[in-house]
Amino acid sequence: MKKIKQIVLILTLMLFAASCANSKKEGDADLNDKKTKLEKLKAEKDKNDQEILKLQGELNKLDTSSSNPSKIKLVATTTITRGDFNHYIELQGKVDAENISYIAPRQPGIVKSILVRQGDVVRKGQLLLKLDNALFTQGVISARQQVAILNSQLALAKNVYQRRKNLWDQGIGTQVQLLQDQTQVATLQNQVQSAGAQVRQAQEQANSSNIYSDVSGIADIVNIRMGETFQGVTAAGPQIKIVNTSQLKVVSNIPENYLGSVHKGTAVIVTLPDANKTINTTVSFMGASIDAINRGFIVEAKLPADGSLKPNQIATMKIRDYSSANSLAVPLNTLQNDEKGKFVMIASTENGKLFARKRSVTIGKLNGDQLEIVSGLKEGDVLVTEGFASIYEGQQLTTATK
Repeated sequence: MKKIKQIVLILTLMLFAASCANSKKEGDADLNDKKTKLEKLKAEKDKNDQEILKLQGELNKLDTSSSNPSKIKLVATTTITRGDFNHYIELQGKVDAENISYIAPRQPGIVKSILVRQGDVVRKGQLLLKLDNALFTQGVISARQQVAILNSQLALAKNVYQRRKNLWDQGIGTQVQLLQDQTQVATLQNQVQSAGAQVRQAQEQANSSNIYSDVSGIADIVNIRMGETFQGVTAAGPQIKIVNTSQLKVVSNIPENYLGSVHKGTAVIVTLPDANKTINTTVSFMGASIDAINRGFIVEAKLPADGSLKPNQIATMKIRDYSSANSLAVPLNTLQNDEKGKFVMIASTENGKLFARKRSVTIGKLNGDQLEIVSGLKEGDVLVTEGFASIYEGQQLTTATK
């Protein structure tokens, strides 16, 4: 009896598991059926919407009552004219100075006197610093003393030689002694010349302790104090920096794919947002090589002298890389697309009335919100600039001309 109960229990569990599996399969099948049906309905809706739009357009064309005021569409238009069309590359750049000098000594030294302050106007050749030159001064003194000693020895040697020559002329003495005295004079003369060169070298070293400006400009950085070692540039940066702002330029990096369309003399529009200025200039310099990392090259344009412009100031460069005279252009927002391609809506005058006409166009470059039209339009065409999205081919229009 116990075995029969166990068998019944097992059969019941198996039937329950099979029922659950069947329920899951039925649920999955039902879910897939609903998804398929939904996709089918969506496709049918899209098809029906397209048919509705197509039939609506055909009915509007055939509706003889379309000339009624309620059927006439109010639009804004403008007449297309030819003109110059330019395309610009817009780049981020910065202002830089033609003449920036980082002052450095011939050899480091201890600062003894500072004769310039940050912000001072300095001229080329002006004394900026004096370094401790005690050792150099002592070297000059020693070199001059050596010259004085050698000059004394030379004077004595010349006197002895002259006496020896006078005796030789009288037949007294030997030629060997005369030649020895002559050699001594020549040796001392060479030593005097070498000592003189050492004096000049020592004096030059002593003078190198005076630090002068090699350009005229503004002392932009003076980061040095009395008793510190002046070496020009440290880990913290330059110790003295002189900036000449009379010759400024804007510098940027341009991608290499524009190498063939940008040249020296190409027109540039420079915008300086912080100074609220816009300057028309030209490319004055192009880098001779392509940077291996950013795949670009340096481009520069000179700026006029202006007290409001500072080195490292942010600037925007718009470099003209394309120009076409006598071109047609339309606002970008008037361009539309359908299954046949790109088009615009034109207001065409026919029998004294204005009708909407679709014109397929081929586009060119984009400059701001103006789009170059390569083909499809002609000068004198009247472009619909407002209301074009809600009109159809052949619809009668009335305009508010801009």
